[in-house]
Amino acid sequence: MNSFKEIETFVSVATRGSLSAAARAEGVTPAMMGRRIDALEERLGVKLLVRSTRRLSLTFEGSAFLEDCQRILNDLANAEASVSLGGVKASGHIKVSAPAGFGRRYVAPLVRDFLSANPEVTCSLDLSDRLVDLVNEGVDCSIRIGELTDSSLVSVRLADNRRVVVASPAYLARCGAPVRPEDLTQHDCLSLDPQRGWVFADLEAPGQVRTIKVSGRFECNDGTVLHDWALGGIGLAWRSMWEVERDLAEGRLVSVLDNYAAPPTGIYAVFPQKRRLPLRVRLLIDHLRGYFARPDYWRGA
Repeated sequence: MNSFKEIETFVSVATRGSLSAAARAEGVTPAMMGRRIDALEERLGVKLLVRSTRRLSLTFEGSAFLEDCQRILNDLANAEASVSLGGVKASGHIKVSAPAGFGRRYVAPLVRDFLSANPEVTCSLDLSDRLVDLVNEGVDCSIRIGELTDSSLVSVRLADNRRVVVASPAYLARCGAPVRPEDLTQHDCLSLDPQRGWVFADLEAPGQVRTIKVSGRFECNDGTVLHDWALGGIGLAWRSMWEVERDLAEGRLVSVLDNYAAPPTGIYAVFPQKRRLPLRVRLLIDHLRGYFARPDYWRGA
């Protein structure tokens, strides 16, 4: 029990950023939290946190340990919820966020179906391409696409996300198709954020990726607009398969540079670190994952 309490304390301190904040949340003194961290570090034989009068930071070992601990605590909470599901109905309010285009097309219909099956649950769905602050904005669950960097959040992978370079047949007939990623500098590229560049597999270094900075006459911070521009023959676009798969199948778009496609990233449900995930949130995540894990869903949704 002491070992488990030490782990819970470490996660709470690391995610909240201070001993005092974690102590307030548990209703104990900062000194008590500090003694638990000391005992955990002594038992493991490694330094997990670097503490000073002004700030607290994770060591390399601490960062890796935090990720494992968060996963274990979340799995335990889910196991407890599974055991106690009998006769219990989900109820209460959920606040969910998702990227605008993806949310409209894939999340909103599934949330509607989830609410129909769980009439005692209500939901606020926030569709926006900005990075939502889950804790300060009171968001229970956020759908995010791409690599995750915030270690204070717990994530559940819902599906793979692969990105491809696409263009309309009219554009390719007019301008030709790039053969290598470097050829993109000679094309009009429709970019969401040109400074970040487009990511490709490095065929000369298996397992590695490289980023190509692109440019063009058209830029927009809305992915749906970029998609429409690509369909209109304006230029090349680097889009997710969930967005263009039907267009590819029906010939409205053509993919290029397929041999250089980078490994897939993920579509995730992320939520703040909590001791126990509410049943309504857990069931919604399971509902989304059940559909997103089916390859046929993306073609028919």
